[in-house]
Amino acid sequence: MSTTSPFLDPGPLTTPGALALILLSRDNVLPVYLNGDPSTVDGYSEGAVINTRFGSFPHSTLIGQSWGSQIRASIVDTGSRGRKRKLANVADEDATGNDTEAVASSTSNTKDVKTAASGFIHILPPTPEVWTSSLPHRTQVVYTPDYSYILHRIRARPGTQIIEAGSGSGSFTHAAVRAVYNGYPKGSEDKKGKVWSFEFNHDRFLKMREEVKDHLLDGIVQVTNRDVYKDGFLVNDESPEAECIFLDVPAPWQALPHLSRRKPTSALLAGSGLEPLTETSSEWKSPLRADRAVHICTFSPCIEQVTKTVDIMRRLGWMDIEMVEVAQRKINVLREKIGLNMPVERGSNQSPRNVDEAITRLKQIDDRFKSHRVKPDTDLNMEDIDAEKGHNGQNGSSNGDVDVTDNKAGFDDAPTAKPWAAGRLVHRTEAEIKTHTSYLVFAVLPQEWTEEQEKAALAQWPCGKESKVIGSLDKETRKKEKRDLHHENKQKKIAASKASGSGAPITKKSKTE
Repeated sequence: MSTTSPFLDPGPLTTPGALALILLSRDNVLPVYLNGDPSTVDGYSEGAVINTRFGSFPHSTLIGQSWGSQIRASIVDTGSRGRKRKLANVADEDATGNDTEAVASSTSNTKDVKTAASGFIHILPPTPEVWTSSLPHRTQVVYTPDYSYILHRIRARPGTQIIEAGSGSGSFTHAAVRAVYNGYPKGSEDKKGKVWSFEFNHDRFLKMREEVKDHLLDGIVQVTNRDVYKDGFLVNDESPEAECIFLDVPAPWQALPHLSRRKPTSALLAGSGLEPLTETSSEWKSPLRADRAVHICTFSPCIEQVTKTVDIMRRLGWMDIEMVEVAQRKINVLREKIGLNMPVERGSNQSPRNVDEAITRLKQIDDRFKSHRVKPDTDLNMEDIDAEKGHNGQNGSSNGDVDVTDNKAGFDDAPTAKPWAAGRLVHRTEAEIKTHTSYLVFAVLPQEWTEEQEKAALAQWPCGKESKVIGSLDKETRKKEKRDLHHENKQKKIAASKASGSGAPITKKSKTE
């Protein structure tokens, strides 16, 4: 079995024990750990079985398949497993072992399965995008449109350290791992990209830690049960040295004082309405990387949370503060089929395709209306009635139906057009935008330089001694320099004319000469 997480490298084929995401429909995804045990499971002689409204799917038919494959449903005996359970229970109570044959039949090896007439599913590899739509919601989930934009704005890249406050359901955690992954650490000194996740709720912490272990993310995700408002972000009294931060907590402004390069003073915190830090050690350890600018994002549902967070950010020295709201709108692509004889289905428009079709339809309605107004003659025989119907329907249609052959030919100007290729390819956006998720507040904490770094930069790029640089001189000085330059050029021309003996200044020749 591979030691790499299936979210990072699922491999080309499905394997026993691997996590697979079963796509039942567009918005219905089922996470399953594939069971390769050939023995009877839960009464099924076929082994482990997934029962859905699309049919039954034994795990044996899902193993060894390429990711993205379509799996047909199988014929599974779902009625006898209850009887076998009952016989097994009787055999356990019977000390003489009279029903050993029934027990043996319930533990028989897996039999060959047969494909059902209908029903199928798709088996997908685990990715953060699909996992977000299938995971159990323990808290509000950060969906793909939000976390993809967040990871871009906080500049998450392979090898970086990310602090996440509020693990919740783990949606952002899995996406962040993929963004910072550059290998598993081989030791304590081998520093790789890592996600430092903090969760206050103990039950969610235990569940998140279990998922990290099951998904083989140990070493690149560290989950800590802590109240970051009071205890900060140090892990084992060591700094994560993070340069990307994501706060998904109810009051992010209470966690901001711990995300500083220097310990905030009590007067600053009191003026901001915050309690003083409980840090008692004389030496302040910052969880941030010292030689890099730090990017942060807070995830807040209410605008009142945003205003409070922005106020504290300004007091603590954060810069480039910006609030963003992501509004997702899907674009549906389909083929629009127009015609009076089109079936009632998605994408069909039962209206006249052109003027000729509209006129033909109106003539048919008018003829039918006239036939109802005329009193039928009892002396007419059936042959005369059939001849009259043939005269009214000479265009080849009857009962008000439009000629299907003529209508189909208009789609692609070809009589052999495929049904799925008929119609015009169009796209339409959703009628309504999805409901509000949260406001995203971004900010940057600049790198703090020491005096030695400032002197080294000043020596390499001298400040105040620039020349020939726009903006280094005022307007009057630049005018004086131009006058001196023109005067110098004029004196050179006069000197050159005297040296040539002409005694007159050299004049420029016109372009026409």
